[in-house]
Amino acid sequence: MAINMPEGSGSWVSKQQLAWLERLTEEWHLLADLSFSDLVLWVPEEDDNIFQAIAQVRPTTGPTALEDDAVGEEIGYDPEHLVTVAYQTGVICDTTDHQLQAGIPVDVAAIPIVRDSRVIAVVERHTNRMGIRATGALEDAYLETAQRLETMLWHGWFPPAQRTTRPSPRVGDGVITLGPTGDVSYASPNAVSIFRRMGLATDLIDENFFEIGLNATVLKEHTVQELQAAALADAELTVGNSAAQLRVLKLRGDDGRPVGSLVLCRDTTEVRRHERQLVTKDATIREIHHRVKNNLQTVAALLRLQSRRISSEEGRVALRSAMGRVASIAVVHEILSQNYDEIVAFDQVCDQILKMVGDVAATGGTVIGTRHASFGLVPGTVATSLSLVLTELCQNAVEHGLRQGDGVVDVHPHREPSWLTVEVLDRGTGLPDDFDLGSTSSLGLSIVKSLVSDLNGRFSLQSNDDGPGSCARIELPIPDLGDPTIGRITANGARTLTFQDLLDDTPDEEPMDDLGPDFPAE
Repeated sequence: MAINMPEGSGSWVSKQQLAWLERLTEEWHLLADLSFSDLVLWVPEEDDNIFQAIAQVRPTTGPTALEDDAVGEEIGYDPEHLVTVAYQTGVICDTTDHQLQAGIPVDVAAIPIVRDSRVIAVVERHTNRMGIRATGALEDAYLETAQRLETMLWHGWFPPAQRTTRPSPRVGDGVITLGPTGDVSYASPNAVSIFRRMGLATDLIDENFFEIGLNATVLKEHTVQELQAAALADAELTVGNSAAQLRVLKLRGDDGRPVGSLVLCRDTTEVRRHERQLVTKDATIREIHHRVKNNLQTVAALLRLQSRRISSEEGRVALRSAMGRVASIAVVHEILSQNYDEIVAFDQVCDQILKMVGDVAATGGTVIGTRHASFGLVPGTVATSLSLVLTELCQNAVEHGLRQGDGVVDVHPHREPSWLTVEVLDRGTGLPDDFDLGSTSSLGLSIVKSLVSDLNGRFSLQSNDDGPGSCARIELPIPDLGDPTIGRITANGARTLTFQDLLDDTPDEEPMDDLGPDFPAE
């Protein structure tokens, strides 16, 4: 949790101390829930007689004691206030006279936060006495552990320096307290239920937690010895189809020696079941994309073979154009078949389209296609349409702008938070004076207009203002999903498909030779 220090305060707080305060606010929900209390973090301003509240947490185990949010409030020149007393004395201060706050009797305590031998902040605890339930084993265990955590917080032992990679289970999910040797001294009803579902036949109380007998137990991430030794550790316990997340926190006494452990546990059986279902679903979707790619590759191969047997130049050009359209769609499905999400790093698609343009369209010259920026990540739902649009615009630039001669086609993508703008430029002959995009009979431009309209975008085609040639511009409401080079997960062993694969090769499942006499030339 990031903390914004108020103006005029914190100039004496080092980066390490500020990081520790942020670490505290990540874990202090544990103290709030165990003590049934609201916690407020106060820091001194430049004048250390004035304090400002910069963070607050409410308990999930009981009613709040603070009706209004305290963040942003100040305490100024109040020497009798517990926050001031705790800051100046450096010791825990509390009151049990049930002060009334909004008509509610509230107990208040202030715990100084000491780092590098000086007090840098104060945690104020407010307990709603009307919300404290009748005393029982659960309440006694919670309050005893909360008292232990308060002392550890004052000494700087809570929270531990170690960070974990997953959110902590909440107190209400299940709590187990252990003695110095690992014997269970208390287990909440939810914790008992979790271990019952995992097949534990005996009671947890007085059992050594690290030696309980569970059949077919698998403890992930940490060994039992590591859980016993670590100041803070996460682990996952699985028995058959049942699973539980564990967090083990070492508790210390006033002398710093370990006096036991606090174990938070959460039943994650349903979470893991849903994860397994998602894995199966993702694998099925990737297989579908792979098969669609193979089918499209077959179509591209058939079109290629057919184009070789047609004597009409016009027919060959039409078939090669169709082959390019099919190939651009196949590349999108190939990329989707490698990913664990429906997101496409579109730079790869664009680069392959540009490589293909010269082979498919510019039979009479050499065309160099260049991408000048990044498309970023594009949702799979629009990637196919965008690939077709880009293919048509590049082919149109070569065939009509460059007249199938030598030249350059430049693609300029531009990203905004909610829009993607793409310009395709050529330095050819430009558009006729009487060109009208609305009345053109070009099949390629008609495809572009239709697809852009379906995506709720805008499309324009006009001559360049700063020189020869033309500029095709599309604007699409596609959100920026991030850097395509970060966090991309692909299936192990996946091979990137190129347009040359689509134009020259056949599907990787059914090799296809020349079709011979069954596929006659026309």
